[in-house]
Amino acid sequence: MAAPAQKVRVVVFEGVQNLPIFVAQERGAFAARGLELELTFTPNSWTLRDGLAAGTYDIAHTAVDNAIAMAELAGKDIAIVMGGDSGWNAIIAQPGVDKIEALRGRKVLVDAPNTAFALVMYKVLALHGLQRADYEGRSVGATPLRLKAMQEDRSAAATIMNLPFRVLAERAGLRKLGEATSFIGPYLATACFVMRPWGEANSDLLVRYIQAYVEGLRFGLSDPEYSVRILSERLKLDSSVARDAHAIATAPGGFAVDAALDLAGLQNVLKLRAEVEGQWGGVAPAPDRYLDLTYYERALKAL
Repeated sequence: MAAPAQKVRVVVFEGVQNLPIFVAQERGAFAARGLELELTFTPNSWTLRDGLAAGTYDIAHTAVDNAIAMAELAGKDIAIVMGGDSGWNAIIAQPGVDKIEALRGRKVLVDAPNTAFALVMYKVLALHGLQRADYEGRSVGATPLRLKAMQEDRSAAATIMNLPFRVLAERAGLRKLGEATSFIGPYLATACFVMRPWGEANSDLLVRYIQAYVEGLRFGLSDPEYSVRILSERLKLDSSVARDAHAIATAPGGFAVDAALDLAGLQNVLKLRAEVEGQWGGVAPAPDRYLDLTYYERALKAL
């Protein structure tokens, strides 16, 4: 008699970055490894971070700066165990905003005000001569909420958006002012992280989870038509939107091969936190203290 499946509770933001999970679910990659996946879409960064710390969730896939914030701002013992993607973030503005400098004195929307893509947004604005006092930063929540807010409130001048929301935004008449990485350089957005004690106590489960995730990613990248269908169904997208989002996501510099960790991108995340938030006295630390790639290495060796 087969052993009962082990439940693994995973928390993510809604978006194209979850393609490997969607594929692995549908193709039975988790079930084949004795895992029962419970997937939750978080409304904001606070809910994700607090839930992971409290043990409501076991594994998080989100902007890696959330892991750094958990460690440095909340004193939580996290471990980044796998990479993911560059985020495909773009600066999206109202139709009347034709350049980033035009955001002076305007309202700019972010998720949590002191982590992840908010810091990217602040840095892009700073590179165009705008300091924090030069615009109103407003915390709204996850990207779908920011898109909705911009559509309903034309005084919400700009935000940063990932996929598929940037595609939906442009189709709704909002405009793209540029790719985030074109301004700030390499960036590690989505990464997989856990509470370190949970990882140590569930190492075999975590290895099997990573194997299923990578298997889902490999198949998803190998079959574009399949992936477009999955994205359309799981994210409730028109197939043409899913197709456009998929094309952006699978272009060079998007999904990392086998979800390998982009070390240069992570170093830039730390550099941004040091520069924008003044963390560590303005000097970014080496990333080693946040990493434990032994689970990933074990997983790939056995695939």
